[in-house]
Amino acid sequence: MALSAVRSARQMGIKVGLLRPVTLSPFPFQVIDQLAERASAFLVVEMNTGQMLNDVMLAVQGRVPVEFYGRTGGLVPFPNEILDEIRRISASKLNITTDPRMAWLDRATA
Repeated sequence: MALSAVRSARQMGIKVGLLRPVTLSPFPFQVIDQLAERASAFLVVEMNTGQMLNDVMLAVQGRVPVEFYGRTGGLVPFPNEILDEIRRISASKLNITTDPRMAWLDRATA
């Protein structure tokens, strides 16, 4: 789903990449650390309430904003939902100090 959203975003001219870890143990802290040098933001997409989000935030070390999009209850996020998040992020000025989980919850319940 995320790859489809990334491909669509690229067709729209949005510079976006995708990191899909093959394993989470050990967590790819070094890869995310290196990407944080080039990225302007991260979007963590999960089918839960953000179990990997804290690890990504630790790896990024506050250098760039980290955003979150989660789906619960076994619901798979559709590519257009992820694309909407990518477009929102690319069009807005993000704040590093914002709690991504709380911002996601605010958007989900608005």
